[in-house]
Amino acid sequence: MAMGEERLIREIKGYALKNAVDHGGKAVPGPVISKLLGSHPELRSKAKEVALLVRKIVDEVNSLPRDEQEKLLEEEFPHLLQQKRKEERKGLPPLPNAEKLGEVKTRFAPNPDFFIHLGNARPAILSYEYAKMYEGTMVLRFEDTDPKTKPPLPEAYRKIKEDLKWLGVKWDEEYIQSLRMNIYYDVAKKVIEAGGAYVDLCSQTEFRKYKLSGKPCPHREQGIDENLELFDKMISGHFGEGEAVLRIKTDLTLSDPSVIDWVAFRIIDTDKHPHPIVGSKYVAWPTYNFAAGVDDHLMGITHILRGKEHSINTVKQSYLYSHLGWSYPEVINLGRLHLEGLVLSKSLIKKLLKENPNKFEGPEDVRFGTIASLRNRGIEAEMIRQLILEVGVKPSDAKISWDNIAAANRKLIDPKTPRLMAVMRPVTLTVKGYEGPKSVVIPKHPTNSALGSRSIDIHVVDGEARFLVEMRDVEMGIKRGGLRLMELCNVEVERVSGGLVEARYVGNDLQLARDKGYPIVQWVPEGGGVRLRVSVPEGLELRVEEGYGEKHLRELQPGSKVQLVRYGFVVLREVGSVVEATFMHR
Repeated sequence: MAMGEERLIREIKGYALKNAVDHGGKAVPGPVISKLLGSHPELRSKAKEVALLVRKIVDEVNSLPRDEQEKLLEEEFPHLLQQKRKEERKGLPPLPNAEKLGEVKTRFAPNPDFFIHLGNARPAILSYEYAKMYEGTMVLRFEDTDPKTKPPLPEAYRKIKEDLKWLGVKWDEEYIQSLRMNIYYDVAKKVIEAGGAYVDLCSQTEFRKYKLSGKPCPHREQGIDENLELFDKMISGHFGEGEAVLRIKTDLTLSDPSVIDWVAFRIIDTDKHPHPIVGSKYVAWPTYNFAAGVDDHLMGITHILRGKEHSINTVKQSYLYSHLGWSYPEVINLGRLHLEGLVLSKSLIKKLLKENPNKFEGPEDVRFGTIASLRNRGIEAEMIRQLILEVGVKPSDAKISWDNIAAANRKLIDPKTPRLMAVMRPVTLTVKGYEGPKSVVIPKHPTNSALGSRSIDIHVVDGEARFLVEMRDVEMGIKRGGLRLMELCNVEVERVSGGLVEARYVGNDLQLARDKGYPIVQWVPEGGGVRLRVSVPEGLELRVEEGYGEKHLRELQPGSKVQLVRYGFVVLREVGSVVEATFMHR
């Protein structure tokens, strides 16, 4: 070859690593070969030799854990990683007031009261991509300071981190707000000392009357020392629920009454509502706006990407910042993400699970829109990332159909997914006078030879072979004069009786089948397949289809994706005497 072998191997390794990192940890030989031959046209005369070398190196790269792939790409091929970052930067608009590299700090702050869904993935992915784009840092912060109305799920902390890692989101710092309570107490006292907060002993009804009339609550003018004393009583458990709150002073003439003197701390009876991490240690708990506002400042967050429904929270927190002399971070408001056909709402999913405990398999059920659900449905993390980057940072709402998701996911997985045959609702096809091969070797993919091939044995007794096919294909074959059993032979149907179809062998010539317009159909040898059950999500229902697939399905692991020829893509859930799968999409 024109290039030195060592240099060639290194270049292929770089392209393979980049392809793997770009596509969820699995490189595909085709793009690597195209990239190499495009850069070195002189190698085209050695294309076959190059292809063999590429496939060998791609296999080696694919055997590495994803973290190791990313590490090698960063350490050994930084120019390819830099190229990737430039491409990503082109796809996102610049952040406001983010001129210098290394100074941007973003955060993703989920409430661990449930698993994250596709809508949550938007600020998570965008916050990570912007931090990476500006060579800054990202914070993961669990906002869990409401053990009564939004009680945290102990498993959610772990599941959220698992989902983020699966999405390729990496964070540099991690915090749990329930472990920062003394910090919030200290800041609350500073706000009181600055004259920006007071302890209100009015009932909610009384305070509402004052607010709507534009008058101050009688406790608003209490002295600093009295407010500090009352706040200490709040912390020590002197007050019960509803007996005292700490309020942040705002303009009393604001048009939005929800902003006026908003609540920064309230009492929660944690004997009745214990927190999964700190139990009943605390009774005075910061509200979302206080804890989030304080942490964004103390953690040095420069840019906040969050849903536009939080715009009123920006107004509220600006008063806290003003009292303390802090500068508010830049805020980018994102529109809502709607996914047609799947439930995204956490409250609705919780309601459905509570009302139908035997119908759904928890928050990860494939009929929901949680990240875990989409993963179980066979959706690729890279597809979600591409989707989020395509939607971008627009403040307008975006509606995404399942068809769009399926099309994008299919484009990613088709080149690397094996194709096997399966027959749903099968009938027996008896082929008399069979003179075809006793076994046939079929590639697992028409273009990706790296996926290998499989051998299917044909059992022939007294010149007769028996297959399982679908009745609808038989009916179509009768109309067209014959059938082509894919990759095997041609037959003509002579008789149909119940679940038995009698046919005769008419040769192996593929061109003959094409000339006569025979439908080319999938098949499974009778007695040589494996029982198959496919769960098909349809809205909130789950329809089950049964049939038989090739025995090679048993060689795959749960979680493997397969394209069942002329049926669609499925992801395997259980592999045993019966193979259980979930339908993904066509």
